[in-house]
Amino acid sequence: MKKFGLFSLFLILTIFIAACGSSDTKSGKEEAGKVYKVGVDTTYPPFEFKEGNEYKGIDIELINAIAKSQGFKIELSPMDFGGIIPAMQANQLDVAIAGMSITEERKKIVDFSSPYFDAGLTLIVKDDNSTIKSVNDLKGKKVAVKKGTSGAKYAQDNASKLGITVVQFNDSPAMFQEVSNGNADALIEDYPVISYAIAQKDLGLKIVGDRLNGDQYGIAVLKGKNTDLLKKINDGLAELKKDGTYDKIIKTYLGE
Repeated sequence: MKKFGLFSLFLILTIFIAACGSSDTKSGKEEAGKVYKVGVDTTYPPFEFKEGNEYKGIDIELINAIAKSQGFKIELSPMDFGGIIPAMQANQLDVAIAGMSITEERKKIVDFSSPYFDAGLTLIVKDDNSTIKSVNDLKGKKVAVKKGTSGAKYAQDNASKLGITVVQFNDSPAMFQEVSNGNADALIEDYPVISYAIAQKDLGLKIVGDRLNGDQYGIAVLKGKNTDLLKKINDGLAELKKDGTYDKIIKTYLGE
């Protein structure tokens, strides 16, 4: 009886261990096969834009390189910038990389990666405008911004102080057009974005004054969730900076 009891106990333990191993293997396979949905705003060159049927830009190349480095898969989900965080809150997105400035307000909703780009807001006017040289010249003027951006927040927070009327747009091209057509007096945009846009084609716009802040961009996941993924993103970003891939990507779109 004693021998039978020991044999039975051994058999039960063997089955239990095998079951656990099977579960772990299955879990590992499921994790390896998981595809993370990444929110992007493809009206935001040089960080994200569509050329033909292909998505390009600093953010697109960075997230693809990070995913490759850390062994996970992604699926890009293009949408208006203002809809990205709400989509994350609705569990429709796992990650966001969209030239998103790291702000205290956004930190209440999302967890950010280490900063991956130093940006900053700047003021832009029509190229023949000689009266607006800084935000101090905006009193009584109409200022265009893009919905949901740090530029929009800056304009709204300082509207009374500056004496401006704020007009919001869903995308950057429409905002640029509003100023170049003379329907708005100025716009506020991230410095690298507008610099790239002006360099690529004649928008009839120019940058004036000093940068308005020192924004940094970060990659976001919903607060308190996907902490393992955020670690992979940070590890991947660090690796890209170490091996020169990061500098190569930046140089491709912004030169030296």
